[in-house]
Amino acid sequence: MATRRRKGDQEDTKQNLPSVWKRVFVSGSKWQEKDEFLDVIYWGRQLVAMLCGILWGIIPLKGFLGIALFCAANAGILYVYFTSFQGIDEEEYGGVWELTKEGFMSSFALFLVVWIIVYSALFFD
Repeated sequence: MATRRRKGDQEDTKQNLPSVWKRVFVSGSKWQEKDEFLDVIYWGRQLVAMLCGILWGIIPLKGFLGIALFCAANAGILYVYFTSFQGIDEEEYGGVWELTKEGFMSSFALFLVVWIIVYSALFFD
C-alpha cells in the first residue's frame, strides 16, 4: 500500500509542474529531475548542430574556421542558456564542464554530417 501512495504522490507533483516543453522556454524553470534538464541540454545541442550545419553549408565556410566557430557557438549558446536564462546551480549537475560537454560529441558528429551534405549539395563542381 505504501508503494501506491508514493507513486500517487510522485504523479501529483509531476502534474503540478508544467510540461518539459513549457519549462524549456520559461526563464528560471524548476527542474525536479536532473535527467530532464540534461535531456534538454542534449537536444538543444542537437538543434544548434543542425542549424549551424545548414548555415555553415550555405555561407560556405570551410576547414578549421567552421569547426572552431561551431565549437564556440555550441558551447556559448548552451552556456548562456543554462546560466543566464535558466539560472540553474551548476554544482548540482557536476559543474559547468559537465553541462558544457553533455552531448557535445554527438552534436559535433551531426553538425559535420549536415554541414557536408548541405555544402556538397549547393557547391558540387
